[in-house]
Amino acid sequence: MKTIGLIGGMSWESTQTYYRLINQTVREALGGLHSARLVLYSVDFAEIEALQHQDDWDATAEILGAAGQAVAAAGADFIVLCTNTMHKVAPSIEASAGLPLLHIADATATALIEDGVTCVGLLGTRFTMEQAFYRERLEARGIQVVVPDTPQRELIHSVIYHELCLGNIRPESRQAYLEVVNALAERGAQGVILGCTEIGLLIQSADTDVPLYDTTGIHAEQAVQLALAEQAHP
Repeated sequence: MKTIGLIGGMSWESTQTYYRLINQTVREALGGLHSARLVLYSVDFAEIEALQHQDDWDATAEILGAAGQAVAAAGADFIVLCTNTMHKVAPSIEASAGLPLLHIADATATALIEDGVTCVGLLGTRFTMEQAFYRERLEARGIQVVVPDTPQRELIHSVIYHELCLGNIRPESRQAYLEVVNALAERGAQGVILGCTEIGLLIQSADTDVPLYDTTGIHAEQAVQLALAEQAHP
Protein backbone atom coordinates (compact mmCIF):
# COMPACT_ATOMS: atom_id res chain seq x y z
CA MET A 1 0.00 0.00 0.00
CA LYS A 2 1.31 3.43 -0.94
CA THR A 3 1.35 6.21 1.65
CA ILE A 4 -1.04 9.07 0.90
CA GLY A 5 0.14 12.59 1.69
CA LEU A 6 -2.87 14.69 2.67
CA ILE A 7 -2.59 18.48 2.70
CA GLY A 8 -5.65 19.70 4.57
CA GLY A 9 -7.09 22.31 6.88
CA MET A 10 -8.87 24.21 4.08
CA SER A 11 -11.07 23.85 6.04
CA TRP A 12 -10.58 21.13 8.66
CA GLU A 13 -14.36 20.57 8.50
CA SER A 14 -13.93 18.81 5.15
CA THR A 15 -10.46 17.40 5.84
CA GLN A 16 -11.91 15.16 8.53
CA THR A 17 -14.31 13.82 5.89
CA TYR A 18 -11.35 12.91 3.70
CA TYR A 19 -9.71 11.07 6.58
CA ARG A 20 -12.88 9.12 7.36
CA LEU A 21 -13.70 8.24 3.76
CA ILE A 22 -10.17 7.13 2.89
CA ASN A 23 -9.93 4.85 5.90
CA GLN A 24 -13.43 3.44 5.39
CA THR A 25 -12.68 2.70 1.74
CA VAL A 26 -9.42 0.93 2.58
CA ARG A 27 -11.21 -1.18 5.19
CA GLU A 28 -13.92 -2.09 2.68
CA ALA A 29 -11.29 -3.03 0.09
CA LEU A 30 -8.96 -5.04 2.35
CA GLY A 31 -11.24 -6.10 5.21
CA GLY A 32 -10.37 -6.79 8.83
CA LEU A 33 -8.57 -4.05 10.72
CA HIS A 34 -6.93 -2.49 7.67
CA SER A 35 -6.69 1.28 7.45
CA ALA A 36 -4.88 3.71 5.21
CA ARG A 37 -1.21 4.57 5.35
CA LEU A 38 -1.21 8.34 5.26
CA VAL A 39 0.43 11.47 6.59
CA LEU A 40 -1.52 14.68 7.13
CA TYR A 41 -0.26 18.24 7.09
CA SER A 42 -2.99 20.65 8.15
CA VAL A 43 -2.49 24.35 7.46
CA ASP A 44 -3.94 27.37 9.27
CA PHE A 45 -6.76 28.26 6.90
CA ALA A 46 -7.02 31.85 8.13
CA GLU A 47 -3.66 32.59 6.48
CA ILE A 48 -4.69 30.93 3.23
CA GLU A 49 -8.11 32.60 3.10
CA ALA A 50 -6.63 36.06 3.60
CA LEU A 51 -4.14 35.52 0.77
CA GLN A 52 -6.87 34.16 -1.52
CA HIS A 53 -8.92 37.33 -1.15
CA GLN A 54 -5.79 39.45 -1.61
CA ASP A 55 -5.21 37.59 -4.89
CA ASP A 56 -1.74 36.62 -3.63
CA TRP A 57 -1.58 33.12 -5.09
CA ASP A 58 2.23 33.08 -5.10
CA ALA A 59 2.26 33.30 -1.30
CA THR A 60 -0.29 30.48 -1.01
CA ALA A 61 1.87 28.40 -3.33
CA GLU A 62 4.85 28.91 -1.00
CA ILE A 63 2.86 27.79 2.05
CA LEU A 64 1.41 24.74 0.36
CA GLY A 65 4.68 23.93 -1.37
CA ALA A 66 6.30 23.74 2.07
CA ALA A 67 3.45 21.48 3.20
CA GLY A 68 4.13 19.27 0.19
CA GLN A 69 7.80 19.04 1.12
CA ALA A 70 6.80 18.08 4.66
CA VAL A 71 4.56 15.19 3.60
CA ALA A 72 7.25 14.05 1.17
CA ALA A 73 9.81 14.03 3.99
CA ALA A 74 7.33 12.06 6.12
CA GLY A 75 7.23 9.30 3.52
CA ALA A 76 4.25 10.12 1.29
CA ASP A 77 4.22 8.54 -2.16
CA PHE A 78 1.75 11.00 -3.67
CA ILE A 79 -0.22 14.09 -2.64
CA VAL A 80 -3.94 14.61 -2.16
CA LEU A 81 -4.78 18.29 -1.71
CA CYS A 82 -7.98 18.36 0.38
CA THR A 83 -9.55 21.40 -1.28
CA ASN A 84 -10.76 22.39 -4.74
CA THR A 85 -9.79 26.06 -4.86
CA MET A 86 -6.13 25.60 -4.00
CA HIS A 87 -5.63 23.32 -6.98
CA LYS A 88 -5.01 26.66 -8.67
CA VAL A 89 -1.43 26.27 -7.37
CA ALA A 90 -1.25 22.48 -7.76
CA PRO A 91 1.66 22.59 -10.26
CA SER A 92 3.76 24.58 -7.77
CA ILE A 93 2.98 22.14 -4.94
CA GLU A 94 3.89 19.17 -7.11
CA ALA A 95 7.15 20.80 -8.18
CA SER A 96 8.11 21.78 -4.62
CA ALA A 97 7.34 18.36 -3.18
CA GLY A 98 8.81 16.32 -6.00
CA LEU A 99 5.79 14.03 -5.76
CA PRO A 100 2.84 13.35 -8.08
CA LEU A 101 -0.42 15.04 -7.12
CA LEU A 102 -3.82 13.46 -7.71
CA HIS A 103 -5.71 16.44 -9.17
CA ILE A 104 -9.28 16.76 -7.94
CA ALA A 105 -10.61 18.03 -11.27
CA ASP A 106 -9.06 15.08 -13.10
CA ALA A 107 -10.59 12.65 -10.61
CA THR A 108 -13.98 14.33 -11.06
CA ALA A 109 -13.71 14.30 -14.86
CA THR A 110 -13.09 10.55 -14.75
CA ALA A 111 -16.26 10.03 -12.72
CA LEU A 112 -18.28 12.23 -15.09
CA ILE A 113 -17.03 10.41 -18.17
CA GLU A 114 -17.88 7.05 -16.60
CA ASP A 115 -21.47 8.30 -16.21
CA GLY A 116 -21.64 9.70 -19.73
CA VAL A 117 -21.95 13.32 -18.56
CA THR A 118 -20.96 15.83 -21.26
CA CYS A 119 -22.39 19.03 -19.71
CA VAL A 120 -22.05 19.74 -16.00
CA GLY A 121 -22.80 22.57 -13.59
CA LEU A 122 -20.03 23.76 -11.28
CA LEU A 123 -20.49 25.07 -7.75
CA GLY A 124 -17.54 26.22 -5.66
CA THR A 125 -15.79 29.29 -4.39
CA ARG A 126 -15.85 32.32 -6.65
CA PHE A 127 -12.26 31.48 -7.61
CA THR A 128 -13.17 27.97 -8.73
CA MET A 129 -16.29 29.04 -10.62
CA GLU A 130 -14.81 32.09 -12.33
CA GLN A 131 -11.17 31.22 -13.03
CA ALA A 132 -9.91 28.86 -15.70
CA PHE A 133 -7.68 26.50 -13.69
CA TYR A 134 -10.50 24.08 -12.85
CA ARG A 135 -12.85 24.49 -15.80
CA GLU A 136 -10.12 23.98 -18.41
CA ARG A 137 -9.17 20.57 -17.02
CA LEU A 138 -12.77 19.43 -17.41
CA GLU A 139 -13.09 20.97 -20.86
CA ALA A 140 -9.89 19.21 -21.93
CA ARG A 141 -11.71 15.94 -21.27
CA GLY A 142 -14.63 16.97 -23.47
CA ILE A 143 -16.96 18.18 -20.70
CA GLN A 144 -18.87 21.46 -21.09
CA VAL A 145 -19.02 23.49 -17.86
CA VAL A 146 -21.94 25.73 -16.82
CA VAL A 147 -21.56 28.10 -13.85
CA PRO A 148 -24.23 30.04 -11.93
CA ASP A 149 -24.98 33.66 -12.77
CA THR A 150 -23.25 36.46 -10.85
CA PRO A 151 -25.71 36.84 -7.92
CA GLN A 152 -25.82 33.07 -7.49
CA ARG A 153 -22.02 32.86 -7.51
CA GLU A 154 -21.84 35.47 -4.77
CA LEU A 155 -24.35 33.50 -2.71
CA ILE A 156 -22.50 30.21 -3.16
CA HIS A 157 -19.16 31.82 -2.26
CA SER A 158 -20.51 33.64 0.81
CA VAL A 159 -22.15 30.53 2.28
CA ILE A 160 -18.91 28.56 1.89
CA TYR A 161 -16.72 31.04 3.78
CA HIS A 162 -19.18 32.47 6.30
CA GLU A 163 -21.12 29.31 7.15
CA LEU A 164 -19.77 25.97 5.95
CA CYS A 165 -16.10 26.58 6.80
CA LEU A 166 -17.31 27.45 10.31
CA GLY A 167 -19.41 24.30 10.58
CA ASN A 168 -22.71 26.19 10.32
CA ILE A 169 -25.35 24.24 8.37
CA ARG A 170 -28.46 26.32 7.72
CA PRO A 171 -31.68 25.01 6.14
CA GLU A 172 -32.25 28.28 4.28
CA SER A 173 -28.80 28.01 2.68
CA ARG A 174 -29.53 24.42 1.69
CA GLN A 175 -32.71 25.57 -0.05
CA ALA A 176 -30.87 28.39 -1.81
CA TYR A 177 -28.19 25.98 -3.06
CA LEU A 178 -30.84 23.56 -4.34
CA GLU A 179 -32.46 26.40 -6.29
CA VAL A 180 -29.11 27.09 -7.96
CA VAL A 181 -28.73 23.37 -8.74
CA ASN A 182 -32.15 23.36 -10.41
CA ALA A 183 -31.29 26.49 -12.39
CA LEU A 184 -28.13 24.84 -13.73
CA ALA A 185 -30.12 21.76 -14.73
CA GLU A 186 -32.58 23.98 -16.60
CA ARG A 187 -29.62 25.38 -18.54
CA GLY A 188 -28.64 21.91 -19.72
CA ALA A 189 -26.41 20.53 -16.95
CA GLN A 190 -26.77 16.76 -16.70
CA GLY A 191 -25.32 16.88 -13.20
CA VAL A 192 -23.70 19.36 -10.81
CA ILE A 193 -20.21 19.25 -9.34
CA LEU A 194 -19.97 20.13 -5.66
CA GLY A 195 -16.65 21.80 -6.42
CA CYS A 196 -15.83 22.86 -2.89
CA THR A 197 -15.05 20.21 -0.32
CA GLU A 198 -17.44 21.83 2.19
CA ILE A 199 -20.56 21.81 -0.02
CA GLY A 200 -21.19 18.13 0.66
CA LEU A 201 -21.78 19.12 4.27
CA LEU A 202 -24.83 21.11 3.10
CA ILE A 203 -26.46 19.23 0.23
CA GLN A 204 -26.46 15.57 -0.73
CA SER A 205 -27.90 13.48 -3.55
CA ALA A 206 -31.01 12.68 -1.50
CA ASP A 207 -31.94 16.39 -1.58
CA THR A 208 -32.45 16.64 -5.36
CA ASP A 209 -33.20 14.65 -8.50
CA VAL A 210 -30.25 16.32 -10.24
CA PRO A 211 -27.17 14.06 -10.04
CA LEU A 212 -24.58 15.56 -7.70
CA TYR A 213 -20.85 14.88 -7.91
CA ASP A 214 -19.26 15.43 -4.51
CA THR A 215 -15.58 16.02 -5.22
CA THR A 216 -14.56 15.07 -1.67
CA GLY A 217 -15.92 11.54 -2.04
CA ILE A 218 -14.68 11.15 -5.60
CA HIS A 219 -11.18 12.38 -4.71
CA ALA A 220 -10.94 10.19 -1.61
CA GLU A 221 -12.06 7.07 -3.50
CA GLN A 222 -9.56 7.58 -6.31
CA ALA A 223 -6.81 8.25 -3.76
CA VAL A 224 -7.46 4.81 -2.29
CA GLN A 225 -7.46 3.22 -5.75
CA LEU A 226 -4.05 4.75 -6.40
CA ALA A 227 -2.74 3.72 -2.97
CA LEU A 228 -3.83 0.11 -3.50
CA ALA A 229 -2.87 -0.14 -7.16
CA GLU A 230 0.27 -2.19 -6.49
CA GLN A 231 -1.75 -4.67 -4.46
CA ALA A 232 -4.20 -5.06 -7.30
CA HIS A 233 -1.33 -5.64 -9.76
CA PRO A 234 1.61 -7.16 -7.84
